[in-house]
Order: sequence, then structure tokens, then C-alpha cells
Amino acid sequence: MTAMRFRGPVLPEGEVRDLYVVGDTVTYESQAGADTAAEGWIVPGLVDAHCHIGLDDHGATSDAAAEAQAIEDRDAGALLIRDCGSAADTTWMQARDDLPRVIRAGRHIARTRRYIRNYAHEVEPPSLVDTVLQESQRGDGWVKLVGDWISRETGDLAPSFPAADFAEAIAVAHAHGAKVTAHCFGEAVLPMLIDAGIDCIEHGTGLSTDQAETMAARGIALVPTVMQIDKFPQYAEAGRDKFPHYADHMTDLHARQRDTIMAAHELGVAMYAGSDGGGVSRHGNIAGEVLAMHALGLSADYALGAASWRAREWLGWNATLAEGAPADFVVYPRDPLLDLTVLRQPSYVVLRGRAVVTP
Repeated sequence: MTAMRFRGPVLPEGEVRDLYVVGDTVTYESQAGADTAAEGWIVPGLVDAHCHIGLDDHGATSDAAAEAQAIEDRDAGALLIRDCGSAADTTWMQARDDLPRVIRAGRHIARTRRYIRNYAHEVEPPSLVDTVLQESQRGDGWVKLVGDWISRETGDLAPSFPAADFAEAIAVAHAHGAKVTAHCFGEAVLPMLIDAGIDCIEHGTGLSTDQAETMAARGIALVPTVMQIDKFPQYAEAGRDKFPHYADHMTDLHARQRDTIMAAHELGVAMYAGSDGGGVSRHGNIAGEVLAMHALGLSADYALGAASWRAREWLGWNATLAEGAPADFVVYPRDPLLDLTVLRQPSYVVLRGRAVVTP
């Protein structure tokens, strides 16, 4: 078995080291005859914590299209993906050594006619718990709820289910070993989910400081999907003629996004990077999300960690490239902590000990 040698600062510590790949793991013990593959800044494999493989504008894709999405994410350095709801069954990907590691959340669970057509299990409150139980057993430890969406009755964002139903559904998921996350744009649904002990909030544009304090105290994570929030103005204008209150609300949420996210960060809410790839958002753009988080005011170290070592630890994978860790990493020609734009230019990507992107 021929070893590969990589040399450079190994993040997050930044110590210059000779890193060797033997089989599918990392070692720092010198390997005789190892070929030098690359020199540069070595980063634990990137994480896209909110992605939708197997999903496009119309619902589930073909397996071939889902494979192309996964390869696009992989080649951009995203080697661990939390698939945050997909209408397609992508379990077959987990047998492929050349595709990213995927943690599946099953299919979105939404209220009837209250989400994007063909995306979700659309159910009424009496069926919510049974559907959550089903998805908790089909996924890889996560369930995805649609917490709120536009209501035709109110003409604005509104919770998808009553608070008691959310609470029972989250309790059932936890009882069966699954964590729960939810799509949340507005304010009204957040206290229902936070009080029920949800594990993560997606988007979170309606968060108050009190809610952020509670999330920090309880270890509830936030995946802010900044690039998705940047699309709120176009969503508002698309719905303005039919739902003017919704349009004004989305415009206001967008205007407050920086203050909302930075307040949550300062209060200690753990945040992770998610590109929301799938549907209207393209795949292979985790670098764009890291840059968007940094542009709001998060430090380069925090934003990159949110898409690498901290996110890996949160999802139960190796946070660092310690001795014996899985050989999943990305090599960059410049220090990403000084120039995050280099995340768009990986010079080498190694997944399960195999070079999948080379110069």
C-alpha cells in the first residue's frame, strides 16, 4: 500500500506537519517511500450542514442527478453533508466510497398545502406524530419539520402545527433516538419549538434575544443559511400582490438578519454553515456560505470552523485530523483564515483516503 504525504499547517491548530495517508486514515508517523502529493494549508473535510441532495425545483430527482449534486458538493470540499430533507431516497449513496458522507434527515414533514409542491410529507396534526416516527426510523438520526410557511388564511407566515403537536412529535423523535430540526422563517413558531426541546433551528430569522439565550443555555444549534436569507427580497416581491403582509414581513426579516444572527452569536448560540443547496439554490457552494457568514461579522476562524472542525464534532465525526482520524481533508494553496475566498480553490481533496480532486 503506497502512502501519500502532505505537508503544511494543519488547521485548526495551524502547526506545520507532515501528514501521511495510509489506507483511509491519517498518520503522522513517517512512511518510507511515500510520494509527496501536495503542500498547503490542510483543513478537515468541509461540512454542509443544510443541504438537499436529490431535490430540485420540482421535487425528487433521478439517482443520476442526485449523484451529480453530491459530486459537485464533494469537489467543492464538502465531504460531510447533513441532508436537511429530501423527497428522494439517497440511502444508496452511503455505499459509495467516492461520494460525500451523508447524514440523512429523511423527507420534510409539512402541513397540507403549506410547503413547496412535491417536497414534503404533507399531513394534518393527527398524523404528525406517526409521520415523525416513520422518518426518525428512516433517516440517520435527524427529522426535518417545516416549522412555518405562508398561511392563505392569514396571508403571512404562520406555524404549521399547534404547539402541543410539535411538542409530542419532538418527544417521540427523541424517544426513538432521533434529533429534530425545523425550517423557521418567522417569529411565532420559535417559542413552540424551543420550549418543546428541539435540537436545531434552520434559518432562524425571527429569533429574539430571549430565545437566543434559551437556545445557548440548552445547546440548541442554529444553521442560519445566510445565502438563503439574502433571497428574502425576491421572495417578498414575488408574493406581494397576493400576500402583502407576508411581503412586508419577509422584507423586515431580511433587514434585521445581521443584527439577529450576530446577537445570537454573542449570546453563545452554536452556529453551523449550511448552503441550502437543492431546489432554487445551487450545490457546491459551501464556500459561499462561509463567506456570507464572515461578511455579517463572524470571524474567519468561527465561520470556517462552522463548516469544518466544529461542525464535524457537532455531527459526531472527527473534529480534527488527529492520529488515526479518517483521511477526509482539503488542501488549499493559501491560508483560508487570512483569505476565505481560497475556499473556492481547493488544490487537493481527499475523501476516505482517496484523492478525488487533484491539480
